[in-house]
Parts: sequence; C-alpha cells; structure tokens
Amino acid sequence: MKLETPAHSAPGDSTLRQAVAPVICYPVDGLARPDLAPFHAARAGWRRVSETLVPPREARCFDVPAGHFFRITSVEGPQVGDLNLWAAGDLSERFFSGKTRALHGTHLSSGDRMWSCLPYLRPMALITDDSLDWYGFDAFGGSVHDVIGTRCDPYTHNLLGGGQYHHCCHSNLSRAVADRFDLPLHAAEFAVHDVLNVFMCTGFTRDTGQYFMKASPVRPGDYLEFFAEIDLVGGLSACPGGDCSTLHSSDQAACHPLLVEVFAPLALPVGWAAPLANGYNRTHGR
Repeated sequence: MKLETPAHSAPGDSTLRQAVAPVICYPVDGLARPDLAPFHAARAGWRRVSETLVPPREARCFDVPAGHFFRITSVEGPQVGDLNLWAAGDLSERFFSGKTRALHGTHLSSGDRMWSCLPYLRPMALITDDSLDWYGFDAFGGSVHDVIGTRCDPYTHNLLGGGQYHHCCHSNLSRAVADRFDLPLHAAEFAVHDVLNVFMCTGFTRDTGQYFMKASPVRPGDYLEFFAEIDLVGGLSACPGGDCSTLHSSDQAACHPLLVEVFAPLALPVGWAAPLANGYNRTHGR
C-alpha cells in the first residue's frame, strides 16, 4: 500500500518514466495453447468413480489418477473453495500458484494449467471447462478463480483482529492433510500451500492496489472442471467466508458444501501424453 502523500517530490521526467509501456514478464508463445476438443470428446461415456462432499467450513482430500477428470461443483448455494494439489506419493511436489499466475494471469479458466513447484515445474492439471467463463472481468477489475489470494489463515486472523479461529481454509486443509496422510497436525500444516480460489471473485483496487473480494457469481450447478495430467491428491476447503461477499473467516457467513466428482474416461484424450518433470539440469552454474 502506498503512502497517501508521497514523501518525495516527482522528478522533472516523471511523466516520461510513468509512460513507459509494460512488457510481459513471461511470454507464453512457446507454450502451445491446449486444444480442448480432444478433452471434451473424451468425456463421452466417462464413468464417475468417486465423489467427495466437502462440508461447510471444512476440507476434504480426494485422489485423481492421471488421465482422469475431476469437477468441483456448487450444490446448494454460493460458495467459494480453496484448492491445493499435490503429486500423489510426493508431498514435496505441489501446486505453484505464483508461477501459474506469472504464466496465465491473475485468474484461471478453460485452457489454463496448474503448474507444480520447483524443481518439477510441470503441468499438474488442465482446466477443461468453466461454467463461469462468461463473467470475464467486471467494471471493478474483478474476476473468478484467482491465484492471487493465499488462503484465509488463523495467523492473519489473529494478527488483524486477535482471537483463535480454527476454520480458516489453512486450518481446514491442515486437518484434511493430517487425516489423508496420517501425519501429525503440525507436520501436515507444512504441506498446505497457496491455493486456487475456486469460484471466488477478486481483484485489486484501482487506487491502492489492495486485494479485494466481492460476492461470487457462482450458483448451484456451476462447476470448474480439470483433467489430471499426473497422479494427484487434491485438498479442497469450503471457505468460511461463504460467497465472500462481506465476511471472511467467520462463523456468521452463510456457507454451503462443495462437491468433488472424479470421472474415468473410456479412452485418453487423443494426442495427450503425461508430462515429464522440468528438463533443467539443476547444476545452477556449478
């Protein structure tokens, strides 16, 4: 957040400096834009192999084999969810929201991928369908499915308002990871990472650049669909903010469950191949 009144006066060439055109940090021309048609075709005749209902203000883990689809669906009322992904069998390979944001932008939709952390840096999941893709960016600069918010957590809650609140998404995911991997809670907490904020409507204010949230446009029946590019364990928290229209990390907000369904296709999408870990040799100049 910038000072309301700058402590230093602008130099004589300030207008010229501010007028410099921006340059995209990570041009993605070298990344082929996925052709979604084979993935959509692969849904024909698919078979649902599991479903997980995530209760309000709680989190659950679920498993998705490579080559399977999974959908997160709003089932009762407007609700946002915080999504973590791990490589099955290796908690050290996890979703890298920062690099995903750098490659695809602040908000994700169909055709974008969720990338894993260094040193792996490979696609974990491809977004194959998004029933809220009509929303785009609104007049406030808001959009849905962001990779800019970290997740609500009890530490920030304590910092800003005091108290001990245990149903922030960070705590929800920590409990879910502890249960799924049979870990002590304090060890499980270190596996929780920055999220994809499914259905959440967010942006940055024009004047101060602060992260904002507003009522999610999600309604029962809306979904976000993914194709697992590697064997995955997912963790999803039904955020205690509900639709995040007014309250955050609260027992007062109206909250609803979220449904996760996993589908096995009859055949893999034509042309798809499982991604390898990143090809950098990790010598780092030595």
